[in-house]
Amino acid sequence: MFARHRKARVLFGLSDIILTTLAFEAAYQTRLVLPFHFQFYILVDRKAMLLAVALAAWVTIGLWLEIYERLDSGHPRVILRDTARQCAYGALCLVVFEYLLRYDLSRFFVTVFASYAWVALVLFRLTAGRVIGVMRREFAAPHYVMLVGTGERAVRLARALEQSFEYGIRLRGFLSERPDYPHEIVLRVPYKVLPVADLPQILRQHVVDEVVFAVESESLASLEEVFLLCDEEGVRTRVAVDFFPHVNSTVSLERFGPTPLLTFSAAPYDEIKLLVKRVTDILIAAAGLVVLAPLMLAVGVLIRVTSSGPAIFKQVRCGLNGRLFLFYKFRSMVDNAEELKKNLEHLNVRQLVFKIPDDPRLTWLGRYLRKFSVDEWPQLWNVLKGDMSVVGPRPAIPSEVENYQRWQRRRLRMRPGLTCLWAISGRDRVDFETWMKMDMQYIDNWSLALDWKILLRTIPRVLTGRGAS
Repeated sequence: MFARHRKARVLFGLSDIILTTLAFEAAYQTRLVLPFHFQFYILVDRKAMLLAVALAAWVTIGLWLEIYERLDSGHPRVILRDTARQCAYGALCLVVFEYLLRYDLSRFFVTVFASYAWVALVLFRLTAGRVIGVMRREFAAPHYVMLVGTGERAVRLARALEQSFEYGIRLRGFLSERPDYPHEIVLRVPYKVLPVADLPQILRQHVVDEVVFAVESESLASLEEVFLLCDEEGVRTRVAVDFFPHVNSTVSLERFGPTPLLTFSAAPYDEIKLLVKRVTDILIAAAGLVVLAPLMLAVGVLIRVTSSGPAIFKQVRCGLNGRLFLFYKFRSMVDNAEELKKNLEHLNVRQLVFKIPDDPRLTWLGRYLRKFSVDEWPQLWNVLKGDMSVVGPRPAIPSEVENYQRWQRRRLRMRPGLTCLWAISGRDRVDFETWMKMDMQYIDNWSLALDWKILLRTIPRVLTGRGAS
């Protein structure tokens, strides 16, 4: 039944390819017939290249913004907004591509193309949900499910299955593993409850595509024969694994050799998305180091000239899952700042983290380096090495981590970064408790799109120095 959701996403991806191609050709023909002063024509090979880039951009942006996840049941306002963002970003990608390759493409053509694509995609997406629902009901074979269990867990799952009626899901009824069971469960319609011993007869007399077990964990061992029966009959089985109702981890089933492992993950674990994040980190860090190299050299010289001590400050910080690494930044304080720290602890305004307003240890140059985050530039080397990411919770000092509350330690399960939610929400004005909660919020809602949103919103804050002290 979950495969049907994946099929819907594939359908929307293919529709994007077809409709974007039609919009591209329509925009091209529109620009050809308009009597503008400059003649418009694109060579066949360039036209094919631009179309390929446009299609790749549209689909990639759709995946990045997770548009295909919401289309099947999306609100019209969400569809209008998401489609506008997809077309705007896609047009921007096309403009950047043609600029890099010196194609000198008509801006009017790009605007018309994006507009046509938006209209075509919106019209399709606003009607696609109803069309797909009708096709599923009229042409797709119903998918019959039996539920084993009669408790709250089973009833909750049964209601969810009822809500998937438009996907072709049909709840056949309930089976009970207990001797004392109700003979009927009434939801939208009444469902019979039969003993699980009747399953062989049910499978012979009725169509059953799946059997879902929604029972208490201690009951699973006694149902081994039922699992074997379904296995022999070729009936797919699923197990509801919400045994720990207060655990918010993502659950997945993996195999290590012949052993199946039920995995609970309280931090992002999608290896493909994390690989994309790491590749993006490498590209940004490498480009940043190359572009900023002359300025970093100048800043290093200024630090050495204006105050005694090394230009680079090194400190041990906690990285992914508590790994220790050497952290780099431009020195913004006097050389003996760590020794002076003990005499200033009474001025600390933060929990755990040492932070005092108008820190007297800052050099005059260091105040500007801090304000505009120039002191963080050497951390691009940490990003390139893999100690840090561009976006992620800020790396903590080991002594701070030792005093974390248990729930705060989860921030170590994400690779630390140069910027995160706190950086776009007040930076140094955010109190420690809020800072930690923002890191949890970032981890719980992490996506590649969220990384880019944070990064793009960080840039103006850094350039203006807002929130830094």
